[in-house]
Amino acid sequence: MIYAFAKLTVTNPDALAQYRDLAGPALARHGGKVEHASGNTVVLDGNPDLPDVAAILSFPDRASAQAWIEDPDLADIHALRRSAGGSDIVLLG
Repeated sequence: MIYAFAKLTVTNPDALAQYRDLAGPALARHGGKVEHASGNTVVLDGNPDLPDVAAILSFPDRASAQAWIEDPDLADIHALRRSAGGSDIVLLG
């Protein structure tokens, strides 16, 4: 199992709402899922830019995570997420 951290700064809530409806099935296509997501983040240490939404994603392995982000059939879904505002996803491992 490998995890990813997703950080979203929302400027288009309507696009985010549309993305949320599609995100789970898109992740599942490559064995991924949302382990936890929250709009309520708290700084424990340091001075980071807090996101509007943060999520921990899981995938069976690195190849599955790469396949998800590079899947041409999911390009419109990734574009929808990006149109919701700033979107950073970091693979942990």
